[in-house]
Amino acid sequence: MKDKLFNKKICALVLSGIGTMGYAQENVKENNIDEVVVTTGRTKPRTIITSASPIDNISAVQLKSTGQVTFDKALTYAVPSFNSSQQTVSDATAHFDPADLRGLGPSRTLVLVNGKRKNQSALIYVNDTPGKGEVGTDLKSIPSAALQNVEVLRDGASAQYGSDAIAGVINIILKNSVGKSTVNLFSGITSEGDGFNIGADFNTGIRVAKNGSLNLTLGYSSQNKTNRAGSVTKDELFGVDNAWTQANPGLGMTIGQPETKVANMFVNFELPTGETGKFYAFGGTTYRNGTSYGLYRTPYWVTSDFGLLTPKGEPYNGFQPEFKTDVYDYNLTSGWKGMLGKWSFDGSATFGSNAVHYVVGNTINTSLGGNSPTSFKAGGHQFSNIIGNLDINRNFGTLVLGAGIEARNENYQAIAGEEASYIGSGAESFPGLQPQNEVNKNRQNIGAYMNAEWDITKNFLLGGTVRYENFSDFGNNVSWKGNARYKLLDDKLVFRGSVSTGFRAPSLHQIYYSNVQTKITGNTVANQGTFNNDSQIVRSDLGVPKLNAEKAFNITGGFAVKPFKNLTITADYYRIRIKDRVLFSGDIGYKTGAPGTPDMTNPVEVILDNNNITSLKFFTNAVNTVTNGVDFVANYYTSAIGKGRLGIIAAFNYNETKIIDNIVVPSILAENGYSENFFDRKEQSRITSARPKTKTILSLSYDISKFNFNLNNTYFGSVAWQHASDPAKDQTFSGKVVTDIVLTYKITKDLKVSGVVNNLFNIYPDVIDSKGDVVTDLGGRFKYPWEVNQFGFNGTIFQLNVNYAF
Repeated sequence: MKDKLFNKKICALVLSGIGTMGYAQENVKENNIDEVVVTTGRTKPRTIITSASPIDNISAVQLKSTGQVTFDKALTYAVPSFNSSQQTVSDATAHFDPADLRGLGPSRTLVLVNGKRKNQSALIYVNDTPGKGEVGTDLKSIPSAALQNVEVLRDGASAQYGSDAIAGVINIILKNSVGKSTVNLFSGITSEGDGFNIGADFNTGIRVAKNGSLNLTLGYSSQNKTNRAGSVTKDELFGVDNAWTQANPGLGMTIGQPETKVANMFVNFELPTGETGKFYAFGGTTYRNGTSYGLYRTPYWVTSDFGLLTPKGEPYNGFQPEFKTDVYDYNLTSGWKGMLGKWSFDGSATFGSNAVHYVVGNTINTSLGGNSPTSFKAGGHQFSNIIGNLDINRNFGTLVLGAGIEARNENYQAIAGEEASYIGSGAESFPGLQPQNEVNKNRQNIGAYMNAEWDITKNFLLGGTVRYENFSDFGNNVSWKGNARYKLLDDKLVFRGSVSTGFRAPSLHQIYYSNVQTKITGNTVANQGTFNNDSQIVRSDLGVPKLNAEKAFNITGGFAVKPFKNLTITADYYRIRIKDRVLFSGDIGYKTGAPGTPDMTNPVEVILDNNNITSLKFFTNAVNTVTNGVDFVANYYTSAIGKGRLGIIAAFNYNETKIIDNIVVPSILAENGYSENFFDRKEQSRITSARPKTKTILSLSYDISKFNFNLNNTYFGSVAWQHASDPAKDQTFSGKVVTDIVLTYKITKDLKVSGVVNNLFNIYPDVIDSKGDVVTDLGGRFKYPWEVNQFGFNGTIFQLNVNYAF
C-alpha cells in the first residue's frame, strides 16, 4: 500500500464500498469521481470500480456520522463485516474489546497505518469472550480525530503483506492537510444516567518549508462506568437466599463499560527532497487508564476481609475487586520515497510497542490475613516490533512490476507482579503473574515478495503475487495470489475475482503466555493454570506439538456496477479455508480424583496436583475451519431532492464459519477421557456463532441549508451460545436493529453543533435464559449475554458535539 491519491473534493463522499453517509456540505456536488485507492496491492493505484478486489473506503466524515466516540465502534457501524463490542467482567479484555473481520478472530486481520504494519497489542484474550485465545491490534489506541480515511480490503492478502492478513487488511490513513485547525468538544450520557463521557481533540496542519507539512492531533477523553447487572434475590450459584441477597438484588455486581481516561498525540510529517523524493515520518502515542470490575465477593463467598476493606464500625458486606489497567501504545515510522531512475522507491523503518500493566484494587489475599494489602501490582505484558521495509515498482506500459523485502524483530515480555499478589491463594479475582510466568522472548522474520499486474487489453487485467517468509522459530512459508478483473459497458460493469493462499504465524503471546487465573466452575471457585507451548508440561508430559503456522486458501469473486452516475453497487462472494488453526484449549481438570487426592494412574491429574491447580489450558494447532460469506453494498446519492442533497447506503454481510474435519486431540488426553473437554461445545461456539452471521446497514443522509441529518439503522443478526455438554441448554439471542440519529447545524461558516442519539429505541440483547444452569448467568449476576455479544448493553446514549474550525 503506497501513497493514497486523495482528491479533497471527495474526502467526505466515498463512492465505493460504504460511504455517502454524512457528506453534508463538503460533498462532491456535481462532480462524479471514483476515489482512488491502492489497498489491493503494491503496484499502481486503481479506482474502486476498477479494483480487482473488494474495498471499503470510509472517510473521517462518515466515521463521525455514525455518532460513535471510538474508532473501533465507528467502524463497527460502518462496515458490515467488521465487529467490535464492549466486553465486561473480563479482566484486561474489557479495556481492549476484541475486533475482527468476517468473524475470523482478531489475529487474522492485519492493521496498517499509512500502509505500514501496526504492532499487535500486548494482551492475549484468555477470558470467555469472542476472540478467546487470540491476539489483535489495539484499535482503541487510534484516535478518530487523526484520521483522514480508512481503507478496508476484504480479501486475503498474505502474499502482499505477510502474516495476519487472512481475513483482510485495515489501512488507517492519517490526516495530512495544512492551513486549517479544528477543535472538537463532545460529551454524552446514557438514558440510565450513567456512563457520562466528556472529551476534546485538536487538529492542526502546518506548512513546513515550501511544500512540506506537519499535521498534529491531540486528544483527551474520560468515560464513566455503566452498570446493567442482573436483579435477583437468590444467588443460584451458591444456593443462598438470605438477608444479604434480599437487600442486594444485584448481588453487588457492576457489569458494563469500564471507567476510562485516554490521552493521545499523533503526527504526520512530509518534506519533499528534490524534484521526486519525499521524507516522511508519522505515528503517535496513546495512554489509556481504565478500571473494570471483577465478580463481587459476597460475605458467604469470602467470609471475612479482616477489617481491611470494611469501614470501621460497619458490618462486613463483602467487596467487589477492581481491575485497573495502564495501557501504553506507541507507533513511529520514518522513511524516504522517490524515484531511482525509472523505478519508484520506498524505504522505511517502523517501531511499535504496546504495554499493559495490571493493578488489582479493593481486594485482599486471604492467605495473608490481616497483613494483606488491599491493592496489588499484578504484573503486566509488553509487545514490540522493529520493522524495516524496502519496496520498488516500475511501469512498463501495460505491465507493472513490483518487489520488496521486509525484516522484522518481535519481542514479547511478561512481567511478574509483587509477591503479595500471587503468594498463597493470590489476590482475590486476579492472582498476579508469578516469577515462573516471566518471559522475554524475541523472534525474527524476513519476507520478500514479487508482484505483477498486466493490462492485457483495455478491459482485461491479470495480476499475481508470490511471497517468501522465513521465521526464526517455525521456519519457512510461501504464499501466492492471483487476481483478475474484466470491464464492460465503458467501465460501468466490472467482474473481479482472486484466488490466494495465506498464513498466520502463531503469535509470541500464544507460544509463551502462562498464568494462573481464578474462575468459577459449577458452584466452586477454582485456580486454572495456563502453560505455555514451550514448557515441559505441554510439550513432553502432554505430548502437544510445537505451534506451527496456520494455512489458508481464499477464493473471492464478484462484480461492481454503476448503472448511472449516482449509483454504485458491489457484490462479492468469499470462501476461506483455514488449516491448523491455533486454539486455546478448554479446561482440562480432574476426572475421578479431586484436588489433594489425585488419581495417580491419570498423568493429567498428577500434573494438576503437582502445580496446585484444579484445571489446565494450553495453545495448540488443532482445528480446521471453512468460512463462506457474501458482501453487498448499494450506494446512491443525488443533489436533486428539493433544495437539499440525499445519500443512501444499503450494505449487507452474510458470514458463516464451520469447523470441518476432526479436532486434533493430543493422544495422552484422548487416552484418559478428555476428548470432549479438550475443545467442548461452548469453546467451539466462540468460533462458529459468537459473532452475528448477518449484519445489515441502512443509512440515510440529507443536507439542506445549514442542516445535515443522518439516520443510521444497523441490524445485528442472531448469535448463539452453546452449553459445554448439554444442547438442551443452548440459547440463541435474536437479531436486533439499532437506530442512531445525528443532527448537525452549521451556526457559522466555521462553527458546527451536532446532537447525537445512539440506540434511539433503547434496544438491548435478549435476556439470558439459564435453563437451570447456574453457570450460564452466574447465578443471576448477568442479565444480558457476555460470552456472545452483538452490540453491548448500554441502551440509549445522548451526546452533544461542538466543532470549531479556524
